[in-house]
Amino acid sequence: MTTTVLLVDDEPLVRAGLRAIIDAEPDLDVVGEGSDGAEVGPLVARLRPDVVLMDVRMPAVDGIQATRLLTRHDDPPRILVVTTFENDDNVYEALRAGAQGFLLKRARPEEIVQAVRLVAGGDSLLFPAAIRQLAAAHAGPDGDALTHAGLSDREAEVLRLMAAGLSNAEIAGHLVVGVETVKTHVGNVLTKLGVRDRTQAVIAAYESGFISPR
Repeated sequence: MTTTVLLVDDEPLVRAGLRAIIDAEPDLDVVGEGSDGAEVGPLVARLRPDVVLMDVRMPAVDGIQATRLLTRHDDPPRILVVTTFENDDNVYEALRAGAQGFLLKRARPEEIVQAVRLVAGGDSLLFPAAIRQLAAAHAGPDGDALTHAGLSDREAEVLRLMAAGLSNAEIAGHLVVGVETVKTHVGNVLTKLGVRDRTQAVIAAYESGFISPR
């Protein structure tokens, strides 16, 4: 199955480089390009990409605003933002807005390809250590502030394992249960937290103080 990708960056050379890397893979296909976040909505409506690979800093509408607009859609694509600095507050805001992960502009071609595949798959966090570091910097006070969400003990355990970066298969192995059971638990966690995906669940866990930074 082919994963379709939309590239959005105000630098033509960057888009050309990303296209060359992604289109070289048999399971990935760049279906369109944009030069500003203002173009993202119409392009997504017309092309229906699986993944939007988007610069976080653009002159008119940046990646944060564009992410917020896209996540208002009923069936938004997966969003991967590109940045120069991994500790950039703009990256964190893009993740909070609904992006599933981020890539550094200096990333190696194999890292770019892996990132697109992981984000498209959705059953694992992309670069979990970096996302934990960003989330921990915005962590709330210690305490189980997600109690009101009504997570069961098993769901809380699954959330902690998600935050640690484990995939569904790895969580299943850790808990000695089937992958489908884990998928059910993950789905319940997302529903109870009112978030779309794992990245937002982990951010909510840190910001609420449910998971404390070490």
